[in-house]
Amino acid sequence: MMEKDYEAKLMGLSYPKPDPYGSLSMPVYHTLAYEFATAEEMEAAFCGCTAEHTYSRVTNPTVEYFEERVKAITGAYGVTALNSGMAAISNTFLTLAWNGSNIVTSRHLFGNTYSFFVNTLSAFGVEVRFCDLTDPADVAAHLDANSCGVFVEVITNPQMEVADLTMLSRVVHEKHVPLIADTTIVPFTTFHAADFGVDIEIVSSTKYISGGGTGLGGLIIDYGRFDWNQSPRLRPVAGESPSAFHYKLRREIHRNLGAYMTPEVAYMQSLGLETLLVRFERQAVTSKELAKRLQSVPEIESVSYTGLGDNPFFEVSRRQFGDYPGAMLTFGMASKERCYVFLNKLKLIRRATNLFDNRSLIIHPASTIYGSFTPAQRVEMDVRENTIRLSVGLESADALFEDICQALKS
Repeated sequence: MMEKDYEAKLMGLSYPKPDPYGSLSMPVYHTLAYEFATAEEMEAAFCGCTAEHTYSRVTNPTVEYFEERVKAITGAYGVTALNSGMAAISNTFLTLAWNGSNIVTSRHLFGNTYSFFVNTLSAFGVEVRFCDLTDPADVAAHLDANSCGVFVEVITNPQMEVADLTMLSRVVHEKHVPLIADTTIVPFTTFHAADFGVDIEIVSSTKYISGGGTGLGGLIIDYGRFDWNQSPRLRPVAGESPSAFHYKLRREIHRNLGAYMTPEVAYMQSLGLETLLVRFERQAVTSKELAKRLQSVPEIESVSYTGLGDNPFFEVSRRQFGDYPGAMLTFGMASKERCYVFLNKLKLIRRATNLFDNRSLIIHPASTIYGSFTPAQRVEMDVRENTIRLSVGLESADALFEDICQALKS
């Protein structure tokens, strides 16, 4: 997205009711309930006949403003802000799935996403079908009339695999199944998911949007393009709205699960949107430069960043994400023990989870995010004992490279 286009979409949206004190930022409406002038107005609001707020578990002015800003930037039909990325994933599939349905996805998934699909949803009669999302024939072979959705991470974490989304959406839509993509790794300032056939986009706003690691959040972005008459779960409400998914999510699922974003987080993440493009550009440029430098370090056996020309996913990554596919890279060392020695010697880079903080963060995925998985499961998921994951922050490439090199000295 061009910088001037992003700014125009972002800054052109003001909140609907001018602040009596002339505040330039949307106020934090730290309230639960809202008063009505008459019983008739109250009835209309609670029955959905008006857009007035009723209770902050359902809607809140500060959160709604954040949702509207994201909607303006992405061109989506509807946006729902929740209190974590996992809440966004769970709300999405509890809207789509039913007892007897199946989800088609890859084993290359973030640990909690895998656990939610395999452990949580299976208890409610939802089957998970694993396949190779880079192989159209394999995807098609796993789809049937009970497939409620195909789920893909646009760059898998930490395997760094990239599926061809144009190909994938074509195969999926031929079977009348929606494509749901977790796009957290590359922000919507750069990657336009709808252009590649994505129907529902899921974002952990905890990451790039928050920036400073100050608030948990998740977004469900519905582009309103899928014909939900094709969905057995949503067909009964397909006539209620241009998007039956958004209607079902907002009228039932998100209300009943109670995972709506808090106004404090929405306020902070609205501010985060204003610097997102600038921060991402610096982080992504640094990531690519750092990945190139690490390839020449003898102690590092492999470097995976899909923006490198020798990466097996380079061409498809460049078509979808441009020259700078995110601010995360992985690299391999001789062993788990060598990884630990290296991690313990770092001085600038923080040993911590999370992604796309303003500070660079590093982690050993196999022993942390996937620490509760069996060795066999980790092998199936291609989570390796000698892999390090680095989320690049706002520090310079020189400073980060110097810290890595000093930590590699025996």
